[in-house]
Amino acid sequence: MDLFLSLLPAIFWGSIVLLNVKIGGGAYSQTLGTTIGALLFSSVVYLIARPELTTTIFIVGVISGICWSIGQSGQFKSIEYIGVSKTMPISTGLQIVSTTLFGVLIFREWTTSTTIILGIIAIACIIAGIVCTSYDQERSNEEAKKFKKGVVTLLISTLGYLGYAVVARAFGVNGWSALFPQAVGMTIGGIIITYKHKPYNKYTLLNIFPGLFWAAGNMFLFISQPKVGVAISYSLSQTGVVISTLGGIFLLKEKKTKRQLIFIGLGIILIIIGVVCLGLAKR
Repeated sequence: MDLFLSLLPAIFWGSIVLLNVKIGGGAYSQTLGTTIGALLFSSVVYLIARPELTTTIFIVGVISGICWSIGQSGQFKSIEYIGVSKTMPISTGLQIVSTTLFGVLIFREWTTSTTIILGIIAIACIIAGIVCTSYDQERSNEEAKKFKKGVVTLLISTLGYLGYAVVARAFGVNGWSALFPQAVGMTIGGIIITYKHKPYNKYTLLNIFPGLFWAAGNMFLFISQPKVGVAISYSLSQTGVVISTLGGIFLLKEKKTKRQLIFIGLGIILIIIGVVCLGLAKR
């Protein structure tokens, strides 16, 4: 049962972008709808759980949530350029590498030779996985331009996700206390980012549903951590990339050659190996 609980974040998070794309509406409607859904879910959880909520926790949580909205909107935009099956493994890999390096350099997380070796292996595997999943035999000029736009967008997106994780970590704001203020920040960020594009339509309302999924995944991560440990829960939560990538290919019917499928499969395996090594290094 504990293992099943720790798998739920991956299931929920891995399904979000598939739902967003199926619903449609474009990156701005998807961003705003998702943040509103997260806020609704987190508000209910806050009213039930009543976690500690100081001024510091609220401000830090809001800033962290705004950073998340930057990251998520960039991810949605990249999907429009290069599709789910390319965006998600590249995005996940960049997030893991950036947050890990920041943790090592700033928070001094790797302190033994074992963690350093595992960490280096993990980063090498993840980078190799990113390269494999982005493989194309040949691209037309138009495809090359879209791929470049997608990657640049993901780099900016990664900075947003990095801020989301680092700001909360720096002030020790996490768990149940962070859930509601982060959702407030996500919604504020979503409104600011999408304001000029006027995404107030039925697609925004429909994209509230994936936002509920995101917040549910976050909640189950908090529930599973005390039961199976941070290392295992973290590792399993990142495996959602398998669901989103394969879902992009088989559910959203993104066209791939046989060779591309092989490289994507290899890339996913390498990223998962990297995640497992990072989980061991976190012990």
